[in-house]
Amino acid sequence: MYSFILPLAAGYALDLIFGDPRNIPHPVCAIGYAVSKSEKFIRRIFPKTAAGEKAGGAALAVWIVFLSGAAPFIILYAAEQISVYLKLAAESVMCWQCLAAKSLRDESMKVYKALETGDIEASRKAVSMIVGRDTAELDFDGVRKAAVETVAENASDGVAAPAIFMAIGGGVGGFIYKAVNTMDSMVGYKNEKYINFGKAAAKADDIFNFLPSRITAVLMIVSAALLGYDWKNAFRIFKRDRLKHASPNSAQTESVCAGALGVRLAGDAWYFGKLYKKDFLGDPYRKIENEDIIRANRLMYTAVFLLMVLISAVYAVLGVNYA
Repeated sequence: MYSFILPLAAGYALDLIFGDPRNIPHPVCAIGYAVSKSEKFIRRIFPKTAAGEKAGGAALAVWIVFLSGAAPFIILYAAEQISVYLKLAAESVMCWQCLAAKSLRDESMKVYKALETGDIEASRKAVSMIVGRDTAELDFDGVRKAAVETVAENASDGVAAPAIFMAIGGGVGGFIYKAVNTMDSMVGYKNEKYINFGKAAAKADDIFNFLPSRITAVLMIVSAALLGYDWKNAFRIFKRDRLKHASPNSAQTESVCAGALGVRLAGDAWYFGKLYKKDFLGDPYRKIENEDIIRANRLMYTAVFLLMVLISAVYAVLGVNYA
């Protein structure tokens, strides 16, 4: 049985060191391009009815998942015909490209640095690069909350979940996950344009993230204990607030982060000019502060490290060779 632990470990190390270099084309951009072009084509050929849009959205989901899985499979198969080491190198790069721990930290720290200057406009601009909500009217606390929530949610979506899929299916599994996640971020909205067309993508994202979000949440509770944060409160808030979100997954890790830090996250937010009512996560034991962005990143990094240890342990128990 081929082991994916080596390319996953190599990709994890490369991400920690290099993140996402801006001068290297990223495959996720290619997935996004494929989604955009395919959406336009599919909308032309499916009926402009609710049922037609749902069917078109389902067709988009199947096509993008197939395309995103087939491309790395062909590349890895061709590499293996030349050398198993070439395949290992190619798959390591694929795993690197599917992980986003360093880029998540770097982008959130840009928000931290902007907040430290006291410039609200710069802070809003920085956070607008990593969140999907409207940021023009956010105050300083709103910017802080948005940054912390993004780190907490993407600890699963951007790092742990793709790592889990790569542990199971290597580079192919990682890119299938990234395809589903990218589709959801592009068409999985509950607005007039995507309420029907984006239903399949949103449902697929819910399914793909169901277990990873919960595994990550548990690992974040353990991480809170290791870091000296309030892990008991993290566990309490997790049990109480983990389902207080329209998505069945997003509040899993956000609730842990809120409890571990002793702050209140979430609440109402504006998207595309429309106010969405949301429950709060956590209790406001203290006011959120700039350093909470750093603390959230520490939680994320520690949880992902624990996940890598867990994956290695599972491989060992199953008796899978490491080469």
